[in-house]
Amino acid sequence: MRKCLRCGSDMKEDCALKIEGSGNAIILSTDTGDSSIFHGKIGKPKVAICPFCGEVSFYTDELKKL
Repeated sequence: MRKCLRCGSDMKEDCALKIEGSGNAIILSTDTGDSSIFHGKIGKPKVAICPFCGEVSFYTDELKKL
């Protein structure tokens, strides 16, 4: 369970980020300038939200890809 960095409450995990009006996606990558697109792709970020103060935190479960 993730704890909120601001207030210490339990955060709601496994939320998603949706950008309305856009076909673009946010992808985590270790790409540091390689010419191939999405080289080192880790995956899509997940979001945790604090139900008490509204803090939003991005994270990934794909730590083995780092």
